[in-house]
Amino acid sequence: MTVPRFGPELVCWALSDEYHLVDGGHVRIYRLAELRRRLRSAGLRPAGVGLAHGLHTPYWWLRCAVGVGNDDHPLVRAYHRVLVWDIEAGRPLPTRLAEAALNPLLAKSVVVYLEKPPR
Repeated sequence: MTVPRFGPELVCWALSDEYHLVDGGHVRIYRLAELRRRLRSAGLRPAGVGLAHGLHTPYWWLRCAVGVGNDDHPLVRAYHRVLVWDIEAGRPLPTRLAEAALNPLLAKSVVVYLEKPPR
């Protein structure tokens, strides 16, 4: 399961009310301990945690700062091109290294690996 990470997401919320009010936006954020507790209460067992999308956090902070719907802002367009290039180029070494460096502090997502105990 992948969910927004509390700290980076909180910055987005602080920068823009619009960010979490748009259709499909993130309407809740959880600290990891709360998330684990909720998952356990649903009968799932957290088996591991990872961090991902460190390159995406500065992009979303920028979007929140200039207006979430402002796709035409030059910095937003430029950063978006980098993110698209990263995906289309198959995650090349420069962006893999950048993401590995950014993930410990700026990861946008928490990845929780889960097991469902046998009945």
